[in-house]
Amino acid sequence: MDRGKPGSKIHVLSEGAGLPLVVGVSAANTNDAYALKPLVKAIPAIRSRRGPCRRKPGKLHADKAYDHADLRAWVHRRGIQVRIARKGIDTSEKLGRHRWVIERTISWLTGYRRLTIRYERNANHFLAFLTLAATLTCFKKLRKTTT
Repeated sequence: MDRGKPGSKIHVLSEGAGLPLVVGVSAANTNDAYALKPLVKAIPAIRSRRGPCRRKPGKLHADKAYDHADLRAWVHRRGIQVRIARKGIDTSEKLGRHRWVIERTISWLTGYRRLTIRYERNANHFLAFLTLAATLTCFKKLRKTTT
């Protein structure tokens, strides 16, 4: 059976409140686990009210698609606590407490009409629009909290 399907996947790494930090695009027929390393490597400096800037997050929550032993070890070596659901062991109810944050973030991004259906042939153009949408989302959400 041919499982190859056309299209693309949007990968988003967000902070605890759901603001997108890093976005990426991959082919729809590739495994999600291949996108994790580039996203984690691209994390910007995280500012805190107290103390110096941090270059890494404290925890990484991910769904079962990212459940690979080498990915767990790689994230752990970077000093990040791993919270990846395990296939066949963890239920979706436990993961759902953290999963809704990223689902909301993806819905914010796909609220822009240009991102719901991919019209661009070039992946770099689609990634540019996705990055612009993430920037606008951060601007809107942060502007609401400061006023």
